[in-house]
Amino acid sequence: MLDAALKTQLQAYLERVTQPFEIVATLDDSGSSQEMLALLQDIAAMSDKIQLRTDGQDARRPSFSLQRQGTAMNLRFAAIPLGHEFTSLVLALLWVGGHPPKVAPAVIEQIQALDGDYRFEVYMSLSCHNCPDVVQALSLMAVLNPRVQTTVIDGALYEAEVTARNVMAVPCVVLNGEIWGAGKMALEEIVAKLDTGAQAREAALLSAKAPYDVLIVGGGPAGAAAAVYAARKGIRTGVAAERFGGQVNDTLAIENYISVLETDGPKFAAALEAHVKAYDVDVMNLQRADKLVPAAEPGGLIEVQLASGATLKSKTVILSTGARWRNVNVPGEQEYKNKGVAYCPHCDGPLFKGKDVAVIGGGNSGVEAAIDLAGVVRHVTVFEFMPELKADAVLVKKLKSLPNVTVHTHAQTMEITGADGKVNGLRYKDRKTEAEHLVPLQGVFVQIGLVPNTEWLKGTVELSRFGEVVVDAKGATSVPGVFAAGDCTTVPFKQIVIAAGDGAKAALGAFDALMRMPVGT
Repeated sequence: MLDAALKTQLQAYLERVTQPFEIVATLDDSGSSQEMLALLQDIAAMSDKIQLRTDGQDARRPSFSLQRQGTAMNLRFAAIPLGHEFTSLVLALLWVGGHPPKVAPAVIEQIQALDGDYRFEVYMSLSCHNCPDVVQALSLMAVLNPRVQTTVIDGALYEAEVTARNVMAVPCVVLNGEIWGAGKMALEEIVAKLDTGAQAREAALLSAKAPYDVLIVGGGPAGAAAAVYAARKGIRTGVAAERFGGQVNDTLAIENYISVLETDGPKFAAALEAHVKAYDVDVMNLQRADKLVPAAEPGGLIEVQLASGATLKSKTVILSTGARWRNVNVPGEQEYKNKGVAYCPHCDGPLFKGKDVAVIGGGNSGVEAAIDLAGVVRHVTVFEFMPELKADAVLVKKLKSLPNVTVHTHAQTMEITGADGKVNGLRYKDRKTEAEHLVPLQGVFVQIGLVPNTEWLKGTVELSRFGEVVVDAKGATSVPGVFAAGDCTTVPFKQIVIAAGDGAKAALGAFDALMRMPVGT
């Protein structure tokens, strides 16, 4: 089942297993059961501490559970976890086998102290790069707390179940029979939602922190570069990020970051965080900024109020909150979000296998999404508002070569329609004839660009008519001591490499401002 390279890699990892455990498989006569059995036999053959049984009686066939001897652990995979989930499988094997997770002790204690019975089912796809974080978080929780049960389900393997539960986006988390969450979530975020007192405790700890020389709000490429450049100056540096890596986490292939021939978003985001943490930087993850309070007097402290209720103080602040996918803002979009309306073709495309879908947007991201989806779905219809597609010529040529793609230009999306809780069509207007048409389909992928994450700054710093933070050549904003960098600013061309350079420039600008502050401030 595993090729030679993966076997060698896995064997090296399994040498770290210290506690014996069983893999209990529930199988039938299907081809997928035979694939699963081959995988599990390969794993069991690599360690004398792993025993394989095939007498499981789970309702889902095929599936397998990991059970450490002498515990009530309940972790199950209704999946053949390869592709993006191979790492999740390796980590689960190590954790069940006694290898300690690389998680803060405080978080481990918080998981072990959860007081309740939690039966998680997480639906994922093997091509989803956002799913592993959620799968790994819930798997670890099942290993650490016997009152947490986790089942990882491959939506493509259990299509009937996905249809019955109306799961149309992954990762999708079901808790005790009810849909509980969707999209990428970090371990700390999941635990915080379950531990209702955690936010208040953490807010008090954050508010008690000493003021920073530079506080960076946002942890994408701009924020990470700013943190490294600031820390190298030997000044007290903090980063408050809602999600370290930012939108990079949602990017599949990265092939234009100079000196890195090829990588993917999650790997690049992890590398950003590792680089920042190699320096003396106070990283505060899962923190959303809510308000910026300028200094009351020149050289005074600037405050950043967080959604958790915490307040951080700093002599200078760098805003690097990035941007997010733009909504099309038509009737039905919000109503059917994650019920047929999606924004990540790589994550959710496999859930629409054999179905008809639409892509709204004819730029590079829209055309790339359509090409990607065409290999999975039955038919793709691309809707572009302008008279012609805006994507690069090579992409347009590839798109037009595909037999299962239709392109409508001069097309204004009017409504996303649905019935029984899910999408069933898209209504658009032909801008040349003014005629309206309804296209029956089961999914709509929105790919129409970005909007800056700056709503919380309105009335505080100068913003452009597009909501971008207005900056000068050194990254300074209209507020003294406040700088900005990356996709949230007026700097043109929203690219990772530009954001990183922009972050470095803002950090140098902030350091220059610090040097010129009166002594004693």
